[in-house]
Amino acid sequence: MQFAPKFIAASAILTGAAASFAHVVLQPGPAVAGSAYDAAFKVGHACKDARSTTALAVRLPRGFVLQDVPARAGWKVDIDRSGASAGGTVRWTADSPAQALPGDQKGEFVLRGTLPATPGPLYFQALQTCDVGSADWAQLPTGAAGEKLPFPAARLNVVAPGSTLVDASGAWVRAAVPGQSGTGGFMKLAAGVPLRLVGVATPAAGVAEVHEMKMEGDTMKMRALPALDLPARQTVELKPGGYHLMLMDLKQPIAAGGSIPLTLTFEDAKGAKSTLLVQAPVMQAPAGGSGDAGGHAHQH
Repeated sequence: MQFAPKFIAASAILTGAAASFAHVVLQPGPAVAGSAYDAAFKVGHACKDARSTTALAVRLPRGFVLQDVPARAGWKVDIDRSGASAGGTVRWTADSPAQALPGDQKGEFVLRGTLPATPGPLYFQALQTCDVGSADWAQLPTGAAGEKLPFPAARLNVVAPGSTLVDASGAWVRAAVPGQSGTGGFMKLAAGVPLRLVGVATPAAGVAEVHEMKMEGDTMKMRALPALDLPARQTVELKPGGYHLMLMDLKQPIAAGGSIPLTLTFEDAKGAKSTLLVQAPVMQAPAGGSGDAGGHAHQH
């Protein structure tokens, strides 16, 4: 098995598979440098024109020290340490076609190890083999603006000790017309450990709160939340029509094309607080997005 060390064109990494039919990703949320880490790879769907996933091989990145690979019923595990300079390779293979992962189901493959001591993104390249074809999830980002990789390697955000264990992605704030007193903020949050979002602040608004919109009978109502739970290794989406940030008593124009800072405050199970600064671009709506939040009436 060969993994590409750099970005590879889709034609060179795919044999009878398509990104829209399969993917291999890690559970969301960051992890602390130098700590023990359970890498749980989620396999979603089989390859194009395939009925099942029959094998998964993961190349361990440099600095990741493998400790254990928990048994997976119906699958055998092979560990190849010949590529020790890069960490080696772990391969799961179904014992028989009956034990393969059906294409309409999602499966999880877990290995345990210790993360490198240096913070930064860590990429696990994975080769998914199906009863028909295979997909090499090995592409690494080049840093090009607007880059979208069809077959990206699984990425883990490794942060320094003491950092806030939350990844924030897709942040945006809805543009407000002059004279409008409030607007909404949205993003996806993924915590590495159980946390709660307990506050938000921005110089752009006199009041910033976490809100929830939901139907009560035939009426859509909104209420402020004292806290929003963020379960470990799960993505919680703040979006129009659901959980979102409500920015009120606006202090400055919120015009499309700009950005505003949002300081999010989190609390862990012991009550310790930490913060994360997010720069949110101002838009009418994200690309391909829809919905309303920010121009709605409050019914608490």
